[in-house]
Amino acid sequence: MDIRQLRYFLAIAEQGSFSRAAAQLHVAQPALSLHVRNMETDLKVQLLHRSPKGVVPTEAGAILLRNARIILDQLAVAEEEIRGHESDPAGEVRLGLPGTVSEVLSVPLITATHQRYPKIKIRIAEAMSGFVLEWMREARIDLAILYRDVNDHGIETVRLLEEELCFLGQAVDADEPDLPPPGEALAFAQAARLPLILPGPSHGLRELLARQALTVDIKLNTVIDIDSYGNIKELVRDGFGYSILPANAIAREVQAGELRRWPIASPAVRRAVHLAYSVERPMTNAVTAIQALACEVLRDLARTGRWAGAQACPLPGGNDDA
Repeated sequence: MDIRQLRYFLAIAEQGSFSRAAAQLHVAQPALSLHVRNMETDLKVQLLHRSPKGVVPTEAGAILLRNARIILDQLAVAEEEIRGHESDPAGEVRLGLPGTVSEVLSVPLITATHQRYPKIKIRIAEAMSGFVLEWMREARIDLAILYRDVNDHGIETVRLLEEELCFLGQAVDADEPDLPPPGEALAFAQAARLPLILPGPSHGLRELLARQALTVDIKLNTVIDIDSYGNIKELVRDGFGYSILPANAIAREVQAGELRRWPIASPAVRRAVHLAYSVERPMTNAVTAIQALACEVLRDLARTGRWAGAQACPLPGGNDDA
């Protein structure tokens, strides 16, 4: 095997298609097929399972895919060092974000990157936090923002922010609960007993609320499970129930008078935001630069109030500039 074959195999596996990989690589499709057949002959195993819907790695192919990513990442580090990019980092950085973080972070981070590191290209992928973590494990991204700490071997996290979660209801007064005026604190136990529209049980926010409910020995009164924040807010607006969501996710609707919100107390509910990175794979100068810049931008968003309800956490070593 050589580096070119590894690049070709990686493109085919990630695209799930010989034709899409050929278009991405600007290589004829028969040539790609020949390279894969040669690799399979040399290794004496089948690397890809072919079907009318595309191709997926076999078990042996998955092993090769994981190692190919590591090898190509290390090669990129060597090339960057040889070309002397230490003072002027260049290249592509792959960043995974939950959708709610992407809404507030993507544009400021891309803007700051263009201003400070014009030779770096950021590639942002959005998904739920659990999927983003899987991308980190599979080396499909270089950095990730997660709503949880990670104890995985090879991945470390830095706690950057904590954001406030709020109880929300429709803009008009409802007849059912005896709620305090909007803006006044609502006990978590009372909020949990009201009919709630929440993300499904596998969602990180739902898991956090379920753990919080256990601490006060109650059960969440969930009447509708739906993962989309947009759909949750629409259902609350229409009077199907209440919800508990991050303050930043409902700030626009509260300001427009479409929803009412209450801070939660006894206990307050906050969610931590972490930046994750690999300690097994070497980081290029570009990844290192964006790691530091993402921390800076996130903390600035909290400090200036552009991330509503967020507070910066002290950095390791006591370097807290927020």
